[in-house]
Order: sequence, then structure tokens, then C-alpha cells
Amino acid sequence: MRKGFTLIELLIVIGILAVLATITVLALNPAQLFAQGRDSQRIADLSTTYKALNVYMGTVRVPNLELGAGFTCGTNYTASVDGTTSPFTSSTTDVPALSEVFAIDGTGWVPVNLTLTAGASPLSTLPRDPINTTDYFYAYACDNTNKTVELNAIMESNRYANSGQDDVESTDGGDDNDVYEVGSDPDLNL
Repeated sequence: MRKGFTLIELLIVIGILAVLATITVLALNPAQLFAQGRDSQRIADLSTTYKALNVYMGTVRVPNLELGAGFTCGTNYTASVDGTTSPFTSSTTDVPALSEVFAIDGTGWVPVNLTLTAGASPLSTLPRDPINTTDYFYAYACDNTNKTVELNAIMESNRYANSGQDDVESTDGGDDNDVYEVGSDPDLNL
């Protein structure tokens, strides 16, 4: 009596497993799963940064939203990467590269000195976009007179992008349906 498998039987089983593995990988689309993870991080980062700005504005007697050298609310925007295209309506000029882009002392991409927040800053550093390129970055604009801010990010995955299953870009209340916008500015139209 024979014990074991023939070479043909083993090749057939390996072939079937390879086909099933290929179908599984194509169905799950790992590139989109990674992009969704990065988008979830973007949503959380902007939410945390916006909350930190709210705490700052609520605890500092005279909040200043435009500390950065060469930065003026309504004219400039700052980004976590240099050389970006403005995602804002009124802010068209990117501030030159910042030396401490993730610092919370007003020299980072959010030019607000969060270290002045009563009881210490809610952030130890400013968040960084998971990819942080000229296509995917965090951006900041403000209206220092009305004390309003707007934070922006572009979603990467089909799920969170405009018209996606969990679309956050066109449903955030902002003026640009292809950018995720968070902030205190009415209509998020800075």
C-alpha cells in the first residue's frame, strides 16, 4: 500500500493554493488598505491639532495665530512640506521652508506658540503627514482678526476621498470638495 502523495497531486494542490492566494490579494487590495490607514491617521492628526489650537485660544489672554517669520493670516499658508500648492481660497503664498517644521513654539507648520497654553501644550510636537510630500501634506491658514483657523489635508484612499464610501472631503462643511478641512472658520473658506 502506497503512503504519500505523487508529484502531480502536490503540484495541483500548490496551484490551487496559488490561485486562492492571488484572488485574496486582489480582493483585499493591500495598497488601498495602507492608504486607508494613512487617511485615518490624517483625520486623527488634524482633529488633535485643531483641539490643541482650541485649548490655546481658550486659555491664552491674547492669542496670536500668526507668529511665524514672514507669515500673515489671509495672505500666507504654512505646510508641513515646502513647495506645495495652496489648498486655501485666500492664502496663496507658501511660507518658505521652516527650520523646525514640527515644533510647537510658533516656528513649526502651525505658527502658533502652543507652549503658552495654560497647563502645558496638549501636543509635544506637531503631527507629520504619513507621506509628507508635495501631494500629501498638512496645511494651516488663519484669520487673526476673527481668531479662526483652518487645517487641511488631502485624502489618499478611495474610501475617504470625495465620493468614497466614508467621504470626509466633501462632507466636512468646507469650501473644497477635494480637500479634508477642519477648523473654526465659518464655511472653512480661508
